[in-house]
Amino acid sequence: MSDNVPILNIKDLKVVYKTDLDTVEAVNDISLTIGKGKTLGLVGETGAGKTTTALSILRLLPAATGRILNGEVEFDGENLLELSEHQMQAYRGNRISMVFQDPMTSLNPVLTVGEQIAEAVSLHNDGLSKEAVDHRVEEVLQMVGILPERKVDYPHQFSGGMKQRVVIAMALCCEPDLLIADEPTTALDVTIQAQVLAMMRELRERLGMSMLMITHDLGIVAQTCDDVAIMYAGEILEAGTAEDIFTGEDHHPYTVGLFNSIPNLDSRAARLKPIPGLVPDPTDLPKGCVFSPRCEHCMDICRERRPETLRLGTHSLRCHLFTDRKEEEAK
Repeated sequence: MSDNVPILNIKDLKVVYKTDLDTVEAVNDISLTIGKGKTLGLVGETGAGKTTTALSILRLLPAATGRILNGEVEFDGENLLELSEHQMQAYRGNRISMVFQDPMTSLNPVLTVGEQIAEAVSLHNDGLSKEAVDHRVEEVLQMVGILPERKVDYPHQFSGGMKQRVVIAMALCCEPDLLIADEPTTALDVTIQAQVLAMMRELRERLGMSMLMITHDLGIVAQTCDDVAIMYAGEILEAGTAEDIFTGEDHHPYTVGLFNSIPNLDSRAARLKPIPGLVPDPTDLPKGCVFSPRCEHCMDICRERRPETLRLGTHSLRCHLFTDRKEEEAK
């Protein structure tokens, strides 16, 4: 990852969902770093464990089933997993904010958007007068490109893209140090998606905040992220700077598969090349490498032993194809 001072440092995080019938291994010993003022793109298919990672940072896992078994989530030098629930409330929304996946369900349909933003502002600023809260609501709406007078409107009076802007305004109203954006443009058409991403980039630069961008779209990553981590079946298979991932020579077979699944304007191929097979069942993960059942380079060792992480400067890979190089470097 980048050489700057990290605002977030996740070490060996392991998360499971326990029910009476099964144990879902959602996140398996992952480590991530986000530098101050930087954006990390967390990329992977549905079910990879991206949202679980985000919810673990904020300690918002379902109380009945979610369990953090191991690891540290260090935010600005403080391990969030050791804090009490009361102490965590000072971080949520104030220093760490999250834009949830679906704006349609993130907003309360019976409250005006102004009331919902005002609630977030007053919750973290006890001493503010009603006029000051009102002024802050208008300020953040303007910041995300919505006319302040629309604060009296209800969510159903906004389009999908405008609702997403309102959700982002709610997340930014306390000017957090870290913004977690979980698939922030999934339900939007391409034009609105581009507008929302441009706005988020501009706000990040203006407020100097760090960002965790969760997505399955490598195009979004290329536009907005400084660093990238590729996640699959609860593990980070490849990580590095955006340059490492998009212009580097060595890649995990899964990363290669993701790139092959994207349309290429320079290629005359009749059809795209999807990754064969399906993501493994998280209640019954493969014994060796989690990607081995779908990998065209699969060897016997891949089915038997989990690969170690190979670090090449800012670039890290978790694949037996690169084990020989690690052994050569050790000599």
